[in-house]
Amino acid sequence: MSVKKSGEESHTPAVALFSTDEGIRTVGGQVQMRILSMLGKEDLSFDQIVARSGRAKSTISVHLKGLVDGGVLTVRADPEDRRKKFFSLASRHVGDLSSGDLLRSDLGAYLKGYAGADAPPPDFFRLLFQTLRVTLLADGINIDPLLFSTGLHVGEAVTPSVVGPDLATLLANLARFWEKHRLGRVEVVSLDPVTLFVYDCFECGDLPNIGRPACAFDAGVLSAVFSDYYHLTLTAQETACYAMGDDHCCFVINPGSLP
Repeated sequence: MSVKKSGEESHTPAVALFSTDEGIRTVGGQVQMRILSMLGKEDLSFDQIVARSGRAKSTISVHLKGLVDGGVLTVRADPEDRRKKFFSLASRHVGDLSSGDLLRSDLGAYLKGYAGADAPPPDFFRLLFQTLRVTLLADGINIDPLLFSTGLHVGEAVTPSVVGPDLATLLANLARFWEKHRLGRVEVVSLDPVTLFVYDCFECGDLPNIGRPACAFDAGVLSAVFSDYYHLTLTAQETACYAMGDDHCCFVINPGSLP
């Protein structure tokens, strides 16, 4: 669930938060985290989960029952063999809580850089957004899954503004949109796969080095835009980020990687 940089501790969530029909459910423990990580990629049978987890059938059975009873997972029978059960996610991952390795940042540094009443409105919203994120991170709260989901919704609204008859037009419109709204400067570095560098990133440009990508909202927006263009369900992968110590953010959209 994280990217580890040299000389830094990796970030491992102690508890994951899932939104179910009955409300927020917490999931913790290595086994359940592993199960949810696997099911986040594809539906699996009971035997597949056991084989990939390396745990005893009885152990996996207990954890799966708890996750199903809590509304986090759903189970269905194989129509060709009613004895065979398949499991899938029935909830949405909205965030993580960490018990250790909390980020302790000097929030005053963010406030000192703000020009107050003389600053343009986007500077205030950038201060608000980034101070909120740093405050949450300092308390061990990671809302990246929620930000990604929010980005998907915003991306659906943005798509009509950037859609074009071809990829070149889409990319040009997207770059103009990013610049107009002061989200950063977009540079297209590859078309196969589509690779975008973002400089002066609104979402993470002033964040401290947390050792992992931090632009979940931007990734959600780009995922929605390119999913619409390619008529596929795509996820923009962030491979570089200011919050990882890089001098830009990098997003890769690769429809050719899908099965």
